[in-house]
Amino acid sequence: MLPLPALLALTTTVFLGCLAEVLPAGLLLGMSADLGVSPSATGQLVTVYAITTALTAIPLTTATLRVPRKRLLLALIAGFLVTNLLIALSPWYPLILAARVFSGALTGVMWSLVAGYAMRLAPPELAGRALAVAMSGTPIGFALGVPAGTALGELAEWRWAFAGMALITVPLLVWVLVAVPAVPADPARPTRPLAASRLPGMRPLLATVVLFSLGHNMAYTYIGPILAGLDSVRMLGAVLLVFGCATVGGLIAVGAALDRRPRAVLMTCTAVTAAAIVIIGFGDGVPGLVLTAACLWGLAFGGAPTAFQAVTALIAGPTADAAQSLTIAAWNGAVAGGALLGGLVLPLGTFLLPWCAAFVILSPLLFSRRVVLSAPAIRSRIAR
Repeated sequence: MLPLPALLALTTTVFLGCLAEVLPAGLLLGMSADLGVSPSATGQLVTVYAITTALTAIPLTTATLRVPRKRLLLALIAGFLVTNLLIALSPWYPLILAARVFSGALTGVMWSLVAGYAMRLAPPELAGRALAVAMSGTPIGFALGVPAGTALGELAEWRWAFAGMALITVPLLVWVLVAVPAVPADPARPTRPLAASRLPGMRPLLATVVLFSLGHNMAYTYIGPILAGLDSVRMLGAVLLVFGCATVGGLIAVGAALDRRPRAVLMTCTAVTAAAIVIIGFGDGVPGLVLTAACLWGLAFGGAPTAFQAVTALIAGPTADAAQSLTIAAWNGAVAGGALLGGLVLPLGTFLLPWCAAFVILSPLLFSRRVVLSAPAIRSRIAR
């Protein structure tokens, strides 16, 4: 049986981390006007967050490997409280930018910590399902948190959205203290990230993570121009809503299959994401086709990050936190890289973007066949 109270506390932590990362995109115009900076400068609050997460995930995870997991989790949540409160109260853009950098560093450690924590709380045969429950905070953040935060920013003021996130952390701290069991830090001589990168199957997996995230963000960042090129820009809101809601369903489906067929899940998410993006580009703006493709895209994307983290944990065994930092760094580095690469392709024509993105996403299938997953043997290594 899954320890749901503890796992749902981890879900809420992930939800806050996801929401903190992407919420400024929905509040961009209000923040820009209030802080007296350009929209492009406000947009950098998202960029620096992702880049900081990518750059700090490995060194900070390495530095905290011997810290008891529950103590580290509480410290990270307290850090989210401080940074979100600071952003809500500060009138100065440079201070807010500094808070975003610090929050991005916290998030890098959080992603690495939560995945391993969730899988260690559950019986080995339910580890994948436990991870799916904990990681459901990400699609919920996209599907519900960002629209709700944006609406709050429009109805009241953008600062209330960050204040709301800060307030959520207070009961969350109590929840973690009461409901989440303590688990020990990694062994006295834990696996370091660079050593984890040499584990069988790890490098092909990292290639899969980078190329999937790169291709996804090439298309997702510029979905507005892609739809405009199809004379369907009016569908942007509906496409994003369908995508966000479908991510929840994708995570549920992945959670049910991860424990049995982790590599098949990973390959399916990759192939369906690429196909859905091509259908959007090939759909000639037909509403039913575009929305169906957005639903498929959301289903595949909703499960992909969890599948990547589950496979990472299966490969790395009991010292998975170090290996997770590699996956997190690869994913977040590709977030920024995908936006950059998509921006370079965009002037060549919006019709090219979906095809280029799909090609990038599909290319790691050549690597993923080599990911070593002797599931019964490796699952036994997750057990405490």
